[in-house]
Amino acid sequence: MKKYLICLLSLAALIACKSCNNGGMNSEKVDACPDIFPDYTEVTVPSTIAPLNFTVNEKFDKIRTEIFDSTGNRIFISGNNEILIPAKKWKNILEANKGGKIHIAVSISNNDRWKAYKAFPVYVSDAPIDEGLAYRLIAPGYEIYGKMGIYYRNLSNFEQRALIENTLAYPSCMNCHSFKQTSADSMSLHFRGDFGGTLLQIGGRSEILALKNDSMIANAVYPYWHPTGKYIAYSANKTIQAFHAARDKRIEVMDTASDVIVYDVENRRILMTPLLKTENFETFPSFSPDGKTLYFSCAKKKNIPAEYNEIRYDLCSVDFDPTTGTFGNTIDTLIKAASTGKSASCGRPSYNGKYLMYTLSDYGNFPIWHKEADLWLLDLKTGETRELSEANSSDTESYHSWSSNSRWFVFGSRRADGLYTRPYIASIDENGRVGKPFLVPQKHTDYYRDLLYSFNIPEFVTGKIRLDLSEIEKKLMSKKRVEVF
Repeated sequence: MKKYLICLLSLAALIACKSCNNGGMNSEKVDACPDIFPDYTEVTVPSTIAPLNFTVNEKFDKIRTEIFDSTGNRIFISGNNEILIPAKKWKNILEANKGGKIHIAVSISNNDRWKAYKAFPVYVSDAPIDEGLAYRLIAPGYEIYGKMGIYYRNLSNFEQRALIENTLAYPSCMNCHSFKQTSADSMSLHFRGDFGGTLLQIGGRSEILALKNDSMIANAVYPYWHPTGKYIAYSANKTIQAFHAARDKRIEVMDTASDVIVYDVENRRILMTPLLKTENFETFPSFSPDGKTLYFSCAKKKNIPAEYNEIRYDLCSVDFDPTTGTFGNTIDTLIKAASTGKSASCGRPSYNGKYLMYTLSDYGNFPIWHKEADLWLLDLKTGETRELSEANSSDTESYHSWSSNSRWFVFGSRRADGLYTRPYIASIDENGRVGKPFLVPQKHTDYYRDLLYSFNIPEFVTGKIRLDLSEIEKKLMSKKRVEVF
């Protein structure tokens, strides 16, 4: 009798699971993947990523989902508005399928009439990813400083915390945060406004610099750390912005002058070369992983704003000797984008030295406002370059950065609504094959739809970022700045 009851219970559980998977015995089967938000169909994710909670982009009153693998692991979830995946079960099924894949089957109902979609795969990479992201959240203002800050997001869960906000010294604008090859111990952050200065934090000690001398045309921005931590490359930019009259364009940000400099951290001095201080525009510097090459974008000088749409940047490089802090004697052009009627900016080398990723747009060097802006990848060994069609969309792709192991990259995209920049992560394997990007997951699916802030300059970070806000506030408010030479 006992065995009979157990069999009956097992059969009932099997029927219930089958019903959950298929949406019911009389459900309509659809030979297509569901249209979900965020779009997590066929993406490649790290095994430690937070649950990929989602909803379906059509009317329904109930939703059911089965997550399963080839070994019999299964997770069943139901809801009224969205699918919220249990964190522990999600973590276990990803861990069990590193280097493989899981499948997700979705069913929805309207008035008890069920529709069962074709299951879609999610690929689980065996390449680890850094702990989190640091980014600026900024409202779509143009002239007035609203509330903004630099925030940290743990990628294995939904924790987001403020690292520093501009309410610490208001009114001020904070931007251009940068970390030394994803290290949480070395950070540069620029403040503009009444409490302007550059926050430099190394190993828990912070100072506010007046990062400009008499030889510079403007304050130092757009930082990139040397791998040794002894230097930081910056550009000095005189920037203006102008509004478009055309409906599909909003604003243009452009340089009237710009140079590239290197800051010697230990000796507090500015290093310059005549090659990077010309009448042309030089901007967006970055160092190679071995520290011996300085990359940057360069364009011929034009009249601003009359010829703003004729400014096109090439990707260039110059040798740098970290032992002596001296530059080479010649400029090499890596990407002659200007000759093709395009403009290349934001060159960022992978930390393994294989690639240089950059943004290509029709003109200018501020691609966040360019709908046509796309990501491209230069193979530093072969010199071949290609469009990252696997990652690009019909809308803006802008700032990008690499994970510490060069197996992931994060970038900003406006593909979701054409208005707000959101962070997307994509995998890249050892042969340069790129996986479909995924939107950084949130606990609830209406998070991005309700948020009226853009994610700006997402950077991978390894370890905890520790800022003594009371000390930083005192230094900012005092307006005393460390002078450089």
